[in-house]
Amino acid sequence: MKKVRLSKVLFVLLSVVFASCNREEDVALDRELVKSSTEIDFTTELDFNAAIDVSSDNNALTDRSVQATSSIAPCASVTVDNNEPGIFPKTFTLNFGSGCTHNGITRSGSVMITLTDYVMNSGSMTTIVRGYNYYVNGMKVEGTVTYQNTTVSATTPQWNRTITNGKVTHQDGRVFTHNGTRSVKQTEGVNTLVLIDNVYEITSGTHTITKVGGTTLTLSVVEPLIKKYSCTNISQGKLGVQGTVLDGVIDYGDNTCDKLATYTHSNGNVYNIVLL
Repeated sequence: MKKVRLSKVLFVLLSVVFASCNREEDVALDRELVKSSTEIDFTTELDFNAAIDVSSDNNALTDRSVQATSSIAPCASVTVDNNEPGIFPKTFTLNFGSGCTHNGITRSGSVMITLTDYVMNSGSMTTIVRGYNYYVNGMKVEGTVTYQNTTVSATTPQWNRTITNGKVTHQDGRVFTHNGTRSVKQTEGVNTLVLIDNVYEITSGTHTITKVGGTTLTLSVVEPLIKKYSCTNISQGKLGVQGTVLDGVIDYGDNTCDKLATYTHSNGNVYNIVLL
């Protein structure tokens, strides 16, 4: 009888330990997905800046006023299949070669950007394809990002952004897939001739990230995300986070251009996040 009782006690203890270990693993996986989310947002905004760059000048960035503030100059070799000004569609190839560092960001490989019209024109479609051995800060970045211009008022350009077949592969072999749709609008710099003062606001949308062989995290905009052309990362706004264990909010801060964000769990615990 004592042996039976002892066995029952041991089974309960082992169950508690096993459940605790599983929970710790789930928390670690969710946190890893949160970090991956910030990396994905970083690379997506980086490539949108590049699309704005090439759309702003039909002659592959020969305008010095654009090149001085460009997110891709002087790194990329930019070619276009159709250099006739104002004639679309046109496809730009941004070739970063074997590796080039600009503003602290190292890129290699190529990205193709196809425009059906200027990015700012209502009804235009901008398609960014990252499938040409494209790396950003050591991460292999793949997938297609499309921006459909849905502008109603010329003073506030806006787009629906959709990511399909998104994939990020880290140097240590970790792989994350992702997809989702967000609404984006430009709130500042619309009527100026330079890009540096452009400010974009991601007003709504949901994004799903999965670690291959692991778990899934869903992130939804709960407070508009602010992305300045002049900032590497999103500088303000909040994302709701829902995972296996995590249930909280990522806060990008007070609109300062930095690499800092926080995650606040539903129980009030706060964790710091260092962005790329």
